[in-house]
Amino acid sequence: MRQDDERPRRFRGNAIGGIPIRFLWPNLVTLLALCSGVTAIRFAAEGRYEFAVGAVILAIVLDTLDGRLARYLHGTSRFGAELDSLADFVNFGVAPAVLLYFWTLNSLTSFGWVAALMLVIACALRLARFNVMLEDTARPAWAGRFFHGVPAPAGAGLAMMPVYLGFLNLVPGGKPASYYVAAYVILVAALMISRVPTFSGKSLPRIKRDLVVPVLGAAALTIMCLVVFPWATLTVLCIVYILIIPAGIRTYWRLSREQNATPPAPPQ
Repeated sequence: MRQDDERPRRFRGNAIGGIPIRFLWPNLVTLLALCSGVTAIRFAAEGRYEFAVGAVILAIVLDTLDGRLARYLHGTSRFGAELDSLADFVNFGVAPAVLLYFWTLNSLTSFGWVAALMLVIACALRLARFNVMLEDTARPAWAGRFFHGVPAPAGAGLAMMPVYLGFLNLVPGGKPASYYVAAYVILVAALMISRVPTFSGKSLPRIKRDLVVPVLGAAALTIMCLVVFPWATLTVLCIVYILIIPAGIRTYWRLSREQNATPPAPPQ
């Protein structure tokens, strides 16, 4: 996903030279993510829920890569930004909602469908607000380190946590449990459209030299756990993300107070 302070350029080409190839690679990754999200809907309709969850997780990974690839290749564009938003809506709004509905919310009939729709609507509103905020030039530089509300990829991952727990046999079957799942999905939808500040990727600090090896080891261990124990690992990652939200709120308000306490610069 794009960061708050990016302002993508339009494609620039001409009839002779055309468009640089570097603009195409990030868009190809975005299209692959879109294919993965739509395939998750197919798997959910067929009752292959583990594959459906895996397809959404793959879309999250590809969504993380396309923005970084665009910045690395200096290939950001307005076209890519719009394509990314449309893909995010399908991958992190429609696909998780359909998955959850087929998995358990359909037992609640209309109420379950409303809960699924709320996740879709929250994703659409969250992405629309994100795009509008890109044009806000009055925001302080430090505000780019935060999102307003839970970002769409994280929201999709959080919304599917009951499915992870179900694969671990920690969520009982039956209609009563579906009400709790519906309430949880509505809560995630509310977090997505809320004004709660959450850390963005740009808030990550630089790694000290003596911590490079431990960090790489922890990352490798996490990847191995995702391969060997995917559902338990995804559940732990969701819990860790939820626990980090209060820290993001405290940091945001601390920086806001520091900015307001700074005296204005004297007139020149």
